[in-house]
Amino acid sequence: MMKYLVAAALMIFPYSAAAHEFTPTYPVFEQSFVDNILVTNMLLFNRREDVTYYELGVFDEQWNPVPFAASNKIVKVKYLGRADIEIFVRESDFDTIEYICTTSKIVKGELSGSGVSSKICSRVK
Repeated sequence: MMKYLVAAALMIFPYSAAAHEFTPTYPVFEQSFVDNILVTNMLLFNRREDVTYYELGVFDEQWNPVPFAASNKIVKVKYLGRADIEIFVRESDFDTIEYICTTSKIVKGELSGSGVSSKICSRVK
């Protein structure tokens, strides 16, 4: 009986969930060209037609923001597009960093899909 209900639900709701990708899953920081500053390279891939902008964030274990630098903290990535992102942090903050995240940003007035924001995080430790 349960398998018939699942099959019926799949036929009624044929939509699949799509989110963006943010790799690597476990980033490695290296010394940058500036003293006391570490850097890692991340790749953002957009699989959502309804989203073009993504916000970057760096957080500690309690989800408190950690200061960081990037060329842009809001990144524009077209559908099926990729963005290479460099994340810079202070050496003194490195021990507190737990997550590097991207959150999809839906532009007001351009809502064409589900209207659901997705957040993808990579764990540093």
